[in-house]
Amino acid sequence: MEYRPLGRSGLSVSLICLGTMTWGQQNTEAEAHAQMDYALDHGVNFFDTAELYPVPPTPETQGRTEDSIGSWFAARGTRDKVILASKVVGPTAQPQFRGGAARLDRANIRQAVERSLRRLRTDWIDVYYVHWPERATNFFGRLGYTHDTERDAQAVSIAETLEALDEQVRAGTIRHIGLSNESAWGLMHYLRLAEERGWPRPACIQNPYSLLNRSFEAGLAEAAIREAVPLCAYSPLAMGTLSGKYLHGGKPEGARLTVYEGTYMRYLTAQGVAATEEYVALARDHGLDPAQMALAYVNSRPFLASTIIGATTVDQLAANIASADLTLPDTVLEGIEAIHARFTYPCP
Repeated sequence: MEYRPLGRSGLSVSLICLGTMTWGQQNTEAEAHAQMDYALDHGVNFFDTAELYPVPPTPETQGRTEDSIGSWFAARGTRDKVILASKVVGPTAQPQFRGGAARLDRANIRQAVERSLRRLRTDWIDVYYVHWPERATNFFGRLGYTHDTERDAQAVSIAETLEALDEQVRAGTIRHIGLSNESAWGLMHYLRLAEERGWPRPACIQNPYSLLNRSFEAGLAEAAIREAVPLCAYSPLAMGTLSGKYLHGGKPEGARLTVYEGTYMRYLTAQGVAATEEYVALARDHGLDPAQMALAYVNSRPFLASTIIGATTVDQLAANIASADLTLPDTVLEGIEAIHARFTYPCP
């Protein structure tokens, strides 16, 4: 397993990060434990979770993912072997988060941290992300930016959010901060405030990145490299679509887009399906597993620290982790760029 620096945090994280958002809904606690056992045994030292998980979020299941990690720590005594990341939700009216009034202010962040620590059965979280911004901006499938003056006027400021995170860092409950679903402007604003006021500097940024969504490259890639705030890429298989398993009407039993049919359509647009068909064909023409090719491409990016993979079976997990050992030949990289030129941002 390759390990890369997580920005300027001093942490070295595995190229593959274990994603957890199915645990407690599609996966049982025992299955979650089996995945963590396998990942740790194969060099994965970076686990990613969130107070939101499992997904899709419901009041009945919220927090079960962190509970599964906590029970594994307690059973295995492995807390000091894992770099653990979790997240605080952005503004939401979902009732399970602070009575439907969750914001990114001091009180909400403090309560979120306390509850996550209790579920995780730990005294600290290594990397704590802001899951999505307070202000209105382009994330969760929105490529273009539309300014919303009214939303801005009501939003908790980044300064207030960062100051609240600083309090948690000084208290020792979190060690480093991260940003998720953030824009280039947002990242640079956090960095400026951190430098001016001595508050914690973002160690990394967790945004979607895959063959179907390379929008990170447009502005954030340069900032990630120049400012040493690398990407931890989520949805690198575009919810599994880049494996090819959903092509031609495929509905594999137990698969996310089968179980939640009609809910997650972001990667099943006409352009997304057409692009996926070409990427899958390219992989097969070169004797490659399509999912491993898609992951290996993400792994190879110079602005990336870690690729967050999720699986519902240990077999899937093993194949995903093995992508860390795959180097794509130039002919495959050239083929990927040719497809990308025709389908540039099919699924932002």
